[in-house]
This record gives sequence, structure tokens and C-alpha cells, in this order.
Amino acid sequence: MNNQPIFRGAATAITTPLTDGAVNYEDYGKLIDWQLAMGINAIVAAGTTGEASTLSDEEHREVIRFTVERVGGKVPVIAGTGSNDTAYAIELTRYACEVGADAMLVVTPYYNKATQNGLIASFGAIADASDKPIILYNVPSRTGCNILPKTAAALAEHPNIRAIKEASGNISQIAELAALTRGKLDIYSGNDDQIVPVLSLGGQGVISVLSNVMPAETVAMCRAFFDGKVAQSCRMQLDLLPLINALFSEVNPIPVKAAMSAMGFCSNELRLPLTVMEDANREKLLACMRAAGLNV
Repeated sequence: MNNQPIFRGAATAITTPLTDGAVNYEDYGKLIDWQLAMGINAIVAAGTTGEASTLSDEEHREVIRFTVERVGGKVPVIAGTGSNDTAYAIELTRYACEVGADAMLVVTPYYNKATQNGLIASFGAIADASDKPIILYNVPSRTGCNILPKTAAALAEHPNIRAIKEASGNISQIAELAALTRGKLDIYSGNDDQIVPVLSLGGQGVISVLSNVMPAETVAMCRAFFDGKVAQSCRMQLDLLPLINALFSEVNPIPVKAAMSAMGFCSNELRLPLTVMEDANREKLLACMRAAGLNV
């Protein structure tokens, strides 16, 4: 079994540019190229921030395939392949494996949810169908379904289940998870305001929204911590807190789409039920971006 982490540092949960209702692959390619140039450690395609929930099946697959091809092996590509339909998640996971994704990000079932036994059965079936590592994705605020630490520890016994993106926001739960798994399950922060706290519990990095906007700085925050410069890493976390809060002042990815548009990377276009950011919130976001040194 490979004990190396899938990635260490910052992975961007990358936005999916849209123009006139369609995925804009020209903009998307430029965005990927910029992320790579800024030193990002991995890219997550078709995740929550990539508006996966409103991509068609064909678009979802093409976004994954395009990302793998454009990245060209420079960093790991992690494909969002989760669903509340386990059979569909298996199908999508098999496709992502075939086209060369390095790992899968698999969210808990949403709306229909599941018991803890159901989570073990569902994630186990997806992992059985994959020949690449699985990252569990725990985000109960969106799904209404929480992976308890004992459940995560049980899932960590599966050879293909290698990591968890923890976006519960509950540091006590993450600490219990770390204590139970003891390195059997790599932990990534799913919240940009908790990067350093999760690293302090033995986390390997972050799957980040912030790094869409500030990839080099998000990587540097993680690197400083790993290099033993904990006070510097903590200072970066706290200095970026106003921008992080602004990026989550409305439902993700509404603010980050507004931010990327302001930076000239894509149009400020989303698919319903998401709508563009309210003017007052957008002005606050732009002010935080300027305060962080961004030219917008």
C-alpha cells in the first residue's frame, strides 16, 4: 500500500467558467494554467466550487477529462465523483479512473442521506469499483449527513480509502478523527478558515476555495507550517480571514465566481438556483481582495 499522501499542501477546488450557459473551456484552460504557474499542489475538478451539481452528465465527464489533459501530470488531479446515487457515483468514478484522474473526491449522499452503516456500505462499494484512491468528503452543512469519526476510522481500513476532506467545521470532531485513525486516513481541511488548526492536528493540507484567488499564498501558508514556521503560518491564516469570510458571505461558489470575474479569469455567470452576488456583498468582497493585495 502506498503511504504517501495524495498531495501535501493546497489543492484548488477549481471554479468552472461559464459563458452563455455553456462551459467555457478556453477560460478554464487558462485558469488551470495560472494555478499551475502559481505552484498549486493539486486541482480538484467538478467539486462543489465547480458547480458539479448543475453540470450535465456529459459536461461533468468532459470537465474531468479536460482537466486531466490540461494538467498533464504536473500535479494530481482529483475528480469530484460523488452522488446521492451510489450506482451513479460508481459509474462516474470508473470513468474518472479511465481518463487518468489521480484520485476521487466522494461526497456523502445528500437529501436521501444515509445511516452510518449506509455510509460504510456506499463508500465501500465506490472504493471497490475504483483503482485510484478515494477522498471522503464530509460537509454536513450541505448534505445533512455527517461522517462520524468511528465511521471514518472503519472506512480507513479499506485500502482504496486514503483521505478525508473535513468540512464539518467541528474541530473537536476532527481531533477525535485524528486520534482514532492515527495516520491511516490523511486529513485535509475543507474550510479555509481552519487550515492551520487542521494542520496542527496532523492534517496534510487543504482543499481550498481561497486558492482560486490566492493560490501562491495558500500554498505558502501550508509550506510555512510544514517547515516549522508555525507562527508565520498562523499569521497568514489570520491576515487572510477577512477575505476568507467574504468568500463565504454568500453560498459558495457565488462569491468566488464574482472574485474570479473581477480578476479577469471568467464571466460572473452561474447556473440556477445560484445567482450573482448581491452588490453590497460584492463591494465588501472587492474591498477585502484589495486589502489582501489583489488588483481589482
